[in-house]
Amino acid sequence: MFNFDYYNPTRIIFGSHRIKDLDAQIPANARVLVTYGGGSAKKHGTMDEVIQALGSRKYIEFGGIEPNPHYDTLMKAVEIVKTEQIDYLIAVGGGSVIDGTKFIAAAVYFEGDAWQAWIGSTPIKKALPVGCVLTLPATGSEMNGTSVISNTALNAKLSNKNPLLFPQFAILDPRKSYTLPPHQTANGVVDAFIHVVEQYLTYPVYGKVQDRYAEGLMLTLIEEGPKALVEPENYDVRAAIMWSATQALNGLIGVGVPQDWSSHRMGYYFTIYHGLDHAQTLAIILPAVLEIQKESKRLKLLQYAERVWGLTDGSEEQRINHAISLTRTFFEDMGIPTYLRAYGIPESSIDEAIIYLEKFNLLPLGEHKDIGVIEVRKILSLSY
Repeated sequence: MFNFDYYNPTRIIFGSHRIKDLDAQIPANARVLVTYGGGSAKKHGTMDEVIQALGSRKYIEFGGIEPNPHYDTLMKAVEIVKTEQIDYLIAVGGGSVIDGTKFIAAAVYFEGDAWQAWIGSTPIKKALPVGCVLTLPATGSEMNGTSVISNTALNAKLSNKNPLLFPQFAILDPRKSYTLPPHQTANGVVDAFIHVVEQYLTYPVYGKVQDRYAEGLMLTLIEEGPKALVEPENYDVRAAIMWSATQALNGLIGVGVPQDWSSHRMGYYFTIYHGLDHAQTLAIILPAVLEIQKESKRLKLLQYAERVWGLTDGSEEQRINHAISLTRTFFEDMGIPTYLRAYGIPESSIDEAIIYLEKFNLLPLGEHKDIGVIEVRKILSLSY
């Protein structure tokens, strides 16, 4: 196991009807900006609960944060924060709203070009405090210090990571995921599952605690994900999924072990240029990554085959291939197609995706940094 530091300051407030407890988490004199996405938080009453919990505090609402939040939209919120002297941010929504709100928190203090400050090497030195009310479990952004932002003018999607971006608190009420459309439920489950995979399916370093923890999360998502599609208001199912998604990317299972993230990086292009959901890109690319990289991932793939899918019969090659096939089937059963052609994306996009990765210096990829242009082409061709 590698040396590591682990730090996570986010307070989790979990359970039914917990939004009222927001009142105790922020200063009584706070001036608050409440951010949200496309309107479902208002439609289903979540915003009303948040506003009620704020009591007499002064607040402003800022809606319209997109999936894969747009830089231009977020900069409008930055101006409101500065003009209105906002000193606390509350994100109501899923990972995109939370990521966008983290950007707002930091960008308020940027000097000069905010985008260049975001993607540059200069570390964030100051950020406003952020609290979250989670409605879409998927990304784990509610309990980590990472934010991914899209700049549509530059056709770029890039991330930043800093301890100052950790939310102060996150309210997780599983009931708030009851009204999610089936495709968003599926996206959340698959997104969380692949977050675990990217930290698990690498190579062994005797991280036994991390491995068992990761395997438990994957098994939970495999068991509970399909149930959520047929029993959308099953509280226990929704609670298990919500907590799994948060645990998948709060940093704990990734400490002391190698990590991959190649599926995520290769997926950026297809989100920016073809409008695919983040989880869709992951479901398309991950099986091909496992196939092309199966020699370097052999030992962990065998462990994955046995412990997650219960595969003990047959040769090593058969077990690995079966595990990869079952992974793809799981995504398909959740309703997410796993080939680019299923989304009407032209085969020429493979070359364009490689150009994108080179343009933003995202290569080489993988836990061994052994995924270059040749390997990316193989992976994306297999994904087509």
